[in-house]
Amino acid sequence: MSYLSEAETYTDDLIALRCTLHRDPEIGLELPHTRAHVLAALDGLPLELTLRDDDASIVAVLRGGTGGGSAAGSATGNPQPDGPRRSVLLRADMDALPVHELTELPYAAQGDAMHACGHDLHTAILVGAARVLSARRQSLAGDVVMLFQPGEEGFDGAKRMIAAGALDASGVRPSAAYALHVTSARYAGGVVATRPGAFMAASDVLRVTVRGRGGHASAPHETLDPITVAAELVTALQTLVTRRFDAFDPVVLTVGSFHAGVQHNIIPDTAQFEATVRTFSSAAQAGIAEKATLLCTKIAEGYGLTAEVEWTTLYPVTENDPAEARFLMETAGSLFGEANVTLMPAAIAGSEDFSRILQLIPGAMAFLGATPAGADPDTAAFNHSPVAMFDDAVVPSGAALLSRLAADRLSALAR
Repeated sequence: MSYLSEAETYTDDLIALRCTLHRDPEIGLELPHTRAHVLAALDGLPLELTLRDDDASIVAVLRGGTGGGSAAGSATGNPQPDGPRRSVLLRADMDALPVHELTELPYAAQGDAMHACGHDLHTAILVGAARVLSARRQSLAGDVVMLFQPGEEGFDGAKRMIAAGALDASGVRPSAAYALHVTSARYAGGVVATRPGAFMAASDVLRVTVRGRGGHASAPHETLDPITVAAELVTALQTLVTRRFDAFDPVVLTVGSFHAGVQHNIIPDTAQFEATVRTFSSAAQAGIAEKATLLCTKIAEGYGLTAEVEWTTLYPVTENDPAEARFLMETAGSLFGEANVTLMPAAIAGSEDFSRILQLIPGAMAFLGATPAGADPDTAAFNHSPVAMFDDAVVPSGAALLSRLAADRLSALAR
């Protein structure tokens, strides 16, 4: 039976799991209901599970039937030949977003959280891969480490799992790592899209507080107006991006929050703004942090005010290993046909904490189109929208792709 055919035998169970998770979304690192549902779905599989008390993470190790090392074999009663141990890592994120759902789906969430980014599908996909791989355990040429990760949406769950030793759960650092990310638009259902190198952007936060001296708005010359300076900084930062950075190594800087003053005839003492900053290389990420800080402080100084700049680095660039990206595309093509695989012309400016895993392990991430049937990928609501909807039909396809990637990569390592 092919990987896809085998994954499709679990379709009803996997979609039921996805709907259950969607109906009961949880945010951040503590996902007690989500973890309980996942553990129930994994029950009975030959997995070594590691659970932590301080978050909802699940590390599941599947010991392969060959090439995993004698110590690994003894844990399952399945002796394996002596030799180098090998492992491959698969990852799914499980957390939701603080979005009130407006889809009116029969399994729509009712509170102030929503799986608007498709992590419920990611979780069901990895459960499906665990089932497919477990059924093929005897033929696996090594071990598969499966990470069910909380806290991707701004909580840096990957960093926590790495610090807790999740990458070494099988006893050896994986040789490759893979993850999928569904999209509710942009790509038609079932289309796999990826690229070598930068795949998604690094994400940072710029926070600026301009400090002046307030007073009566009718006499601005007697004050040090922070609003006019902060407003100038907002436009100056856009000029900085276009004049100091290569257009082919782009920087995206968007001010999303600006606060100052309480009344029309009062000049306040301070003005604050915050911006998200997206970059596609470590050089650009470091460069914009340095140059933006200097620009803000010096412009404020020129007007006799001060600017306090806080720079917070969130996630690094999600960078696909070229060989692993090519392997992923070839594997997807053999499963779904070349027409359903596309090479992305450029990275996207969203960010992902799978980037932290790719800094330590060569691997690749790909988008899996999940635009609902009948919807136009160019106009459908995209991820994070309160009306974003995903096609459940792609769940077994994702499970087949992840399981085939793991099995074939292990076989290649054994040669």
